[in-house]
Amino acid sequence: MSISVKDLRPSNVTPVPLSALVDGWALNSSPDWNGVEVYGVTVDSHDVAEGEVFVAIPGARAHGAQFASKAVKAGAVAVVTDRDGAELLSSEVELGVPVVEVADPRAVAAPLAARAYGNPAERMKLVGVTGTNGKTTTSFASFAALEQAGENPLIFCTAEIRLGDVSIYPERTTMEGPVIQRILALGLEQGCRSAVIEVSAHAISLHRIQGMKFDVVTFLNLQHDHLDYYHTMDNYFAAKARLCSSEFTRRAVICVDDQWGQRLAAQCDVPFVTYSAYDPQAKADWTVLEKSWDLDTISTDVVLASQSAAAPSSSVKLSVPVPGEVNVQNAVAAYLMTTWGLGLSADQVIAGIKRLSVPGRMTIMSTRDQRRPLVIVDFAHTPEALESVLRTVRELTPGRLIVVFGTDGDRDASKRPDVGRVAAENADILWVTDENPRYEDPVQVRGQLLEGIRKVRPELKDVIEVITCRRDAIREAIRSAQVADTVMITGKGNEHYQEFNGVMHPFEDTIVSAEVLDAIFPLD
Repeated sequence: MSISVKDLRPSNVTPVPLSALVDGWALNSSPDWNGVEVYGVTVDSHDVAEGEVFVAIPGARAHGAQFASKAVKAGAVAVVTDRDGAELLSSEVELGVPVVEVADPRAVAAPLAARAYGNPAERMKLVGVTGTNGKTTTSFASFAALEQAGENPLIFCTAEIRLGDVSIYPERTTMEGPVIQRILALGLEQGCRSAVIEVSAHAISLHRIQGMKFDVVTFLNLQHDHLDYYHTMDNYFAAKARLCSSEFTRRAVICVDDQWGQRLAAQCDVPFVTYSAYDPQAKADWTVLEKSWDLDTISTDVVLASQSAAAPSSSVKLSVPVPGEVNVQNAVAAYLMTTWGLGLSADQVIAGIKRLSVPGRMTIMSTRDQRRPLVIVDFAHTPEALESVLRTVRELTPGRLIVVFGTDGDRDASKRPDVGRVAAENADILWVTDENPRYEDPVQVRGQLLEGIRKVRPELKDVIEVITCRRDAIREAIRSAQVADTVMITGKGNEHYQEFNGVMHPFEDTIVSAEVLDAIFPLD
């Protein structure tokens, strides 16, 4: 049986009176609130259980209040909304449940849910991870360390929500606040003592983690992405930086390898440590002195500078079974968060990170010792991430480096020419195809990638544009490869779908590439 987020609800919820639930936020009151008991909170009219409050949020295309009747029919016992929503509902004479007016329903949705589920985040160790690139790998490394230490963690990230034996593949990096709160409550019921949450800038700006206080968080980097929403890098930074403030955390681990990390360290108002993965001479509490990688491991030595008291010993060696220089940064962040931030044993953390497995991140589908080309699937989808993985893989490639890539529709279009340029500068053969066009014309999306490619290759030498069919691009790229070549399939990682015009079509790069390899390069 398929399990979705809608199936994850705690079973032992103590009901909260509606008046107590909305106390401090409600702008109105009514006798008809008396006797109404609440068992949960949701912002999705498709995801309502009996006894829950539906929070009707104004959206880009419609106001959530327009779906209140549907929520009530599904079991909602009250609606929380703003003044506009309340006015929309004033004509709903058949609604039959109380309407509570608040100033900003989006801002109160997560705190309401926390109150409804007994503030589960306050009873767990919480780890938060933010940055443009590397969040998922860092989250899984932290998860592995916590698991090794017996903390029975759960994880929320782009690649997966994992709770015990249950794995669910989410549609966004950070779930809506009420979903996070109820899964934390379910985790407590199942004996979870900790949680790792990948926190996007949107999650902070849209109040999905409002009211939560992390024990430790990390800031990895800030690179070109999401400027369709934030418009400037300063705005994007301001959103990310909030996670490392006393509003959301008790401690912070900050990578100072870019100007944004350095800027954050200068303004951070909670106890923090800094590290550099790339500059041994950096002014940081931790620096990486040595790093090496192959198809099996990264070995990283981290040395504590004399001005810090964060380390019990002078050096630590981490072995991470995910190749790539970018994963040095991720492993160090996870190590510092779980040792310095949470107080876990260094030996347990090192052992946990050594067992790291990350869905769709530098996933090796075939190796040369199988008399196949090296084929790797990775999520890299920003210019910086793509450049990092291609440079890493170039060092492992005696032949040609072939890349299959695209970029998302209805997302930051300003980065597309740079993605194309980076691919043209760092790979030999380019297969340009689609990722998730969504509602945008795929020809337009690919055209903006080709615009960047032409800056490097005006004649589009060794550039093949595949119209729409990503499966064809993967198949033909692998078919064209020799054993000495490497095929990098980037942009989607372990996503389980392709989105066209609002429809999710089942598709996974790892499954498709495995099928193609078996057909073209069968094993003896």
